[in-house]
Amino acid sequence: MFVILGATGKAGRTTIKQLRSQGAPVRAVVRKSSNAANLSALGCEIAEADLNEAAAIKIAIRGADAVQVICPVQAQAEDAAEAMGKTIDAIASALTEIRPAKVLAISDYGAHASDGTGIPMIFHYLEEKFRRLPSAVTFLRSAEHMQNWARVIKVASETGVLPSLHHPVSKRFPTVSAQDVGSFAAQLLTDGVTVSAPRVVHAEGPRRYNANEAAATLGDVLGREVIARELPQSDWIPILTRAGAGPSYARLVFDLYVAHNAGRIDVEPGATDIRFGTTELREVFISLLGR
Repeated sequence: MFVILGATGKAGRTTIKQLRSQGAPVRAVVRKSSNAANLSALGCEIAEADLNEAAAIKIAIRGADAVQVICPVQAQAEDAAEAMGKTIDAIASALTEIRPAKVLAISDYGAHASDGTGIPMIFHYLEEKFRRLPSAVTFLRSAEHMQNWARVIKVASETGVLPSLHHPVSKRFPTVSAQDVGSFAAQLLTDGVTVSAPRVVHAEGPRRYNANEAAATLGDVLGREVIARELPQSDWIPILTRAGAGPSYARLVFDLYVAHNAGRIDVEPGATDIRFGTTELREVFISLLGR
């Protein structure tokens, strides 16, 4: 039995589809408020659990041979890092007691660094906790999702200007489609590899882009000129909070892009297992625009 925590997201849903296409039994763990009808239609068993409650998680993962963990972002929390840390603690506690043979955790580029990286610091904490699990553990570190451009694609479509937190706009950075991450996860869950020490796999797209190239790609899809423009640091937090992020989470994003622009968010030095997806940014933009 494969149990997927974070089943309703793009990566989790792709993992489930790939596992079910192979005939594998899957239990999708969702929140009570989630619509799981499409997951049931794929042939999944459905379990409801609050990922902040270890007791509920234990019930949801009981009998699992392998568990995939995607820690939900808590963008509205008063202290986003603390809130996500509590979720990680609850999941780790449940996994320690249930002891599935395999655990795959979706992590983040930059998670090897212990400080000064914003959001990846939370995944550093996740990796530290999960390294102690009595299971064969894989960390699938994901590059920035291409789908993150959804935050600004509407304004870029309307104005012809793509605002970018990546500075300078000529600097290439790793990025990947969320669906490619989910596909890699399914492969890793079923590849038969068992290791005594946690293995770390990095996932990014077929090539790296800079913001100028992202703007040109979007312009090609829209059929109009789009240019990239660096968003001043002083505007980052106000814009993020206006878009719905809480102040604490906005600060984590701020610190992330400061680290990104300094070259600190990348493959861990010395890493050898890097997977490259097949989805190009153009495909993601077409999907985001509903074309």
